[in-house]
Amino acid sequence: MKKKIFALLVLAAIFLSHDMYLKLDTFFLEPNTSATIQLFNGTFDKSENVIDRDRMIDASLLGNGERFKVAENQWSEKDSITFLNFKTGEAATWVAGVSTKPRNIEMDAEAFNGYLRHDGVLDMLKWREENDALDKNAVEKYSKHVKAIFQVGDKTSDDWKTVLGYPIEFIPLSNPYEKHTGDQLEVKLLFGGKPLANQLVYANYKVTENHHSHSEEGHGHSHESSGHSHEDEAHSHDDGEAHTHKEEVRSHDGGKTHSHEKEEAGHTHSHDGGEPHSHEEEEHKDDHVHTEGQQLRTDANGNITVDLAADGIYYLRTIHLAHSDEEGLTHESNWATLTFEVVHGHSQEEDAHAHSHAEEDEFPSYIFWIGSLLIIGGLFWWFNKKKE
Repeated sequence: MKKKIFALLVLAAIFLSHDMYLKLDTFFLEPNTSATIQLFNGTFDKSENVIDRDRMIDASLLGNGERFKVAENQWSEKDSITFLNFKTGEAATWVAGVSTKPRNIEMDAEAFNGYLRHDGVLDMLKWREENDALDKNAVEKYSKHVKAIFQVGDKTSDDWKTVLGYPIEFIPLSNPYEKHTGDQLEVKLLFGGKPLANQLVYANYKVTENHHSHSEEGHGHSHESSGHSHEDEAHSHDDGEAHTHKEEVRSHDGGKTHSHEKEEAGHTHSHDGGEPHSHEEEEHKDDHVHTEGQQLRTDANGNITVDLAADGIYYLRTIHLAHSDEEGLTHESNWATLTFEVVHGHSQEEDAHAHSHAEEDEFPSYIFWIGSLLIIGGLFWWFNKKKE
């Protein structure tokens, strides 16, 4: 019995925390300079594995009205993170996007229910509860489609609103880099190129250094971190952890290949980009959820409104999960994320400019001393003249 419970917990852990995000250390870049975008697959805070290039249907950069296909040699890897290395172009509001091929995953009922609950796919979970389907196993086809919007230089452009044509896609209704802390940003969610209504979306942010926040109670500054950390969670992949590959795959230490022995069924499924992995020695934490931040639901036009409460890197995520009539499947999911950065309305350069003006407006002390000496000298001369 204990072994069965442990297996269920292991399976539940496997299916959690495998969102995909495009991230930058800062989303404000200089024109015509070398830069790097990180592709995280796991949580926003921690990537659990790299993404093979043959999984990518599309990897694009878009700026000044031109879309560039990312070349194979622009990718590199370190530990569990995939890196996109590129050179920024002319000043504009740029977009990066990655779309992956679909893969199938098989789950028993307990693991499937746990995945729905912890990843916030609440509509499907409610349907299963209301239709006595909580004991039904699932075979799900899934794919992931992610975007980042970043600003190069001072000149904005309309590239942010370009539809990349992914199966599911977030499209802002205004330029995020013309918004500031305390504003709101409307975002449209497209599915199959059409607005997706009544879809749950989660929006959160990671504060940046010296961030500036706006609350309902007023206006203030804070240096505390928002969101949550996954450093202590049980989903990390150590060097010694076993992985299963159905076929030989490339290592990343010089192009050599290696193979892995087959592991037990039931312990090797994952939403982590297709690479099954074992969690035989890991624990599952019941409080591990991915629904923090703003919980939003798209309106009839597929729109949501995101509160930009503080300076930070914002990330939107959603999983559209539907029943499937395709042979061998029970469900199909399409995952989408969008990342961008928000700052308050004045830049560091403007701060410095205002500071210099403030210094200029102050009365210089040397003028005070010269004036004092002139007055004293004048009085001395006047008294001496009277004595005469």
